Parts: sequence; C-alpha cells; structure tokens
Amino acid sequence: MNTDNTKSQMRKGMLEYCIMLLLHRQSCYANDIIQRLREAEMIVMEGTLYPLLSRLKNDGLLGYEWRESTQGPPRKYYTLTADGEEALRQLDASWEEISRTVNFLKQ
Repeated sequence: MNTDNTKSQMRKGMLEYCIMLLLHRQSCYANDIIQRLREAEMIVMEGTLYPLLSRLKNDGLLGYEWRESTQGPPRKYYTLTADGEEALRQLDASWEEISRTVNFLKQ
C-alpha cells in the first residue's frame, strides 16, 4: 500500500475545510494562510491554494477586500461570507461524524 499517496489524498480533502476554519477566526491574505497551514504541519503550495481560493470565491463562500500594506502593494484579504459560514457549520458536522466513526473503529 502506498501510504504516502493516501496521506496526500487525505490532506487534499481536508484543505478546503482547514482554510475555512482559518478564515472563520479572522480574514487573511494568501501568504498568511500558507504560513498558518505550515505551522499546523499541512504543507500547501501557492499553485494549489490560489485555484482553491478562487473556486471558493466563485461558489460564494469567500469574499475579499484589498488592504494597504506597509511592505509593498495592497493585499487581498479573504473572509468567509454568510454562505461560507453555513458551509463551515456543515463541514464541522461532517468532520464530527467522520471523527466519531474513525475513533470507534480504532477501538
């Protein structure tokens, strides 16, 4: 069994949920999101993140605003929309269900 492939697929499946969890707490720009995910030991590349942020925005789950930066050009800060908050509640419920199932099976 190729556990590296399975682990990679599991991480990809959780990435959207993790991004939404971060944005639930506070708005962030893409580099902040990447850094926070790295701190949580979930490595993600810009080439993966930007298409996902665009898809979530197009689905109405994220909004953004431009903010001035003291270190260069303005930055795009992403936030959850009301629909994004509702989607996150549904993902939370799904995660709890999956977690209970896995923990039950591990016993």
